[in-house]
Amino acid sequence: MAINILMPALSPTMEEGKLSKWLVKEGDTVKSGDILAEIETDKATMEFEAVDEGKIGKLLVAEGTEGVKVNAPIATLLAEGEKADAKVDIASAMQSIKNAVDEAAPKKDAPPVPPLKGEGRTGEAGSGRGSPPPAPKPASPVPADPLDGDRIFASPLARRIAAQKGVALDAVHGSGPRGRIVKSDVEAAKPGSQPAAKAAPAPSGAAPSISGIAPLPDARAYFKPGDYDEIPHDTMRKTIAKRLTSAKTLIPHYYLTVDCRIDELMALRTRLNATSPKDGGFKLSVNDFVVKASALALMRVPEVNASWTETAMLRHKHADVGVAVALDFGLITPIVFRAEEKGLAAISNEVKALAERARAKKLKPSEFEGGGFAISNLGMFGIKDFTAVINPPHAAILAVGAGEKRAVVVGDKIEVATVMTVTMSCDHRVIDGATGARFLQVFKQFIEEPAAMLL
Repeated sequence: MAINILMPALSPTMEEGKLSKWLVKEGDTVKSGDILAEIETDKATMEFEAVDEGKIGKLLVAEGTEGVKVNAPIATLLAEGEKADAKVDIASAMQSIKNAVDEAAPKKDAPPVPPLKGEGRTGEAGSGRGSPPPAPKPASPVPADPLDGDRIFASPLARRIAAQKGVALDAVHGSGPRGRIVKSDVEAAKPGSQPAAKAAPAPSGAAPSISGIAPLPDARAYFKPGDYDEIPHDTMRKTIAKRLTSAKTLIPHYYLTVDCRIDELMALRTRLNATSPKDGGFKLSVNDFVVKASALALMRVPEVNASWTETAMLRHKHADVGVAVALDFGLITPIVFRAEEKGLAAISNEVKALAERARAKKLKPSEFEGGGFAISNLGMFGIKDFTAVINPPHAAILAVGAGEKRAVVVGDKIEVATVMTVTMSCDHRVIDGATGARFLQVFKQFIEEPAAMLL
């Protein structure tokens, strides 16, 4: 019997994706590690590898299909010895896809219709009696979280072999993508292996959802049809809306602002760029200095370099700094890992490479997931100052404005200086006010004395 190939979860936050392109066709023979398709998630386009060997039977989802739920069947794989015309229950597979979509859709109970005057609920007119209203149908069960700690990730073929050999999947260590158990893992296991003792589930850092908040009215109620164009949300926009609404609602933000004089920085930047070789050189930006200064300040004030969980504070050992990149279709924050160990030229070249891959949707999840701090720079648009929303698991984000000529008081004189305003949004659960102020004090020292970053 053919087995189903399921839509993979290619990132911890992925709930659905777009099947951008098939790289195999029906009848092709594949083995573990072969690339089957390109899957577009909310952040990047990624390659989907086969975890079993066999022959592609049917492609159940067409190229370009959006909103395919994780774990929905997208193709079938014929096991060894099966023919290409083997019976495949396509209708059942398509129904599974529909069920996944239906279960994920929000359920809204229709309000009860009051009886007309003089009528009973379900009995004779005017009697005031009748059968009680039918009990409401129970809501559809919520689909299991693909990251549920109790779930065992194994390919269908591996499960079938395990059942035949009497191997407990709990006792098998998976060697496939993200620890998935594949055929070779089960074949290497001894029959009758006992399940390993389950470890206590890791404490969740996710904050509880907020109840009792009325949803906002649909904006379409305020406008006449035909007076606007309706542009459906893509996966990235839905994810941005969901995550940042949750972050702004659940994280207690507060803001600290400081002005930094950057005349010395601008002069040093000019001198360093003049020394850059023509081949394989660099072109430093103000943002590169901001990344480096932030990384060094995080190491000086480690209390800011942390993430919140419900049971503990995660104090990071390195300064992994996210840099917000604006895309035509949304926003992404690739990370400069161990930025405190890198020079300005290395940071500059890395940020440019990450931004290029981000705009092409070619970033890997490991390049934009995690980190403890982020920078959002709108100075190139002439924005003087602004505040940014914290993106978990970060505990802070630095909003950087434009460097502009301003009048400043030096002693008893007024001078013209280039000043840049930065505002840090802080998670008050992690960073106390005085701690955030100390961080900005150190950051300002590095920005105003940029030569200190080179020591």
